[in-house]
Amino acid sequence: MAGKRIAVLMGGWSAEREVSLVSGNAVVKALRERKHDVTPVDVGPYVGIKLAELQPEVVFNALHGRFGEDGCIQGVLEMMGLPYTHSGVLASALAMDKPSALAAFRDAGIRCPEGRIAHRDEVIAGSVMEPPYVVKPTNEGSSVGVVIVMDKDENPFADGSWEYRDSHVLVERYVRGRELAVAVMNGKALGVVEIKVTGNGFYDYDAKYRPGGSVHEMPAKLSRATTDACLRISEEAHRVLRCRGVTRVDLRYDDSAGEIDGLNVLEINTQPGMTPTSLVPEIANYNGINFGDLVEWMVEDAGCRR
Repeated sequence: MAGKRIAVLMGGWSAEREVSLVSGNAVVKALRERKHDVTPVDVGPYVGIKLAELQPEVVFNALHGRFGEDGCIQGVLEMMGLPYTHSGVLASALAMDKPSALAAFRDAGIRCPEGRIAHRDEVIAGSVMEPPYVVKPTNEGSSVGVVIVMDKDENPFADGSWEYRDSHVLVERYVRGRELAVAVMNGKALGVVEIKVTGNGFYDYDAKYRPGGSVHEMPAKLSRATTDACLRISEEAHRVLRCRGVTRVDLRYDDSAGEIDGLNVLEINTQPGMTPTSLVPEIANYNGINFGDLVEWMVEDAGCRR
């Protein structure tokens, strides 16, 4: 592919700013090595003006979290007629709003954990659901604000230290078992990785991005039938939300519930991380797609509805 003028959007002001900067800088380095004319853009309120000045041929969206992967920046890029990587406005908005995504998955017959929307005051009072259950923001990524309640006598919110301040949250039945993830590229699932957290915690922000916070087993040691089901379910989740480009589907697998019945989709990430510890580059690399090839394909796949 001939060298292109590419703007790489990163940073922003979400809770995932630092992760986005790491992803963005890795992408910038890889694309420059491929002889593209690359400009990193730390996104602020006037990003539209900056992009109008740069006039890039392609925008690589390396933002994470609110504004960057919830359809907002995608809408700006659509209005400007700039081809951009990853999913469009609708898919991005649906995937970021967890209750909406889960409703779409259930309508399509994709198994998800039992759950409901609850007011944060109800959660703090400790009466929202019989434990074990998981409390998570409706529209954050990277496990920001996620809390697991395992015991009925436990109330991790009672001391008022919970930093999450939105009025409503998603409460889901906790699915015991194994943490799995599938990379989907151009609608085709590439493989299943298992995440094993080091220490006694869960796969939270620290475990995801701290070196040594988790161990990834690629490919996951699953039966052929379970592996095939993970791939099929992930492709369906990608299709149901009308995603494009590269996505990551997160699942929990309780093998005591059955080889297939134990699989539950937790969410789909339309802007998977591109950090040194990120799962999608690892899965792609196992399939013979190195990091440079991956980001170059994403640039080639970039689109705009206009």
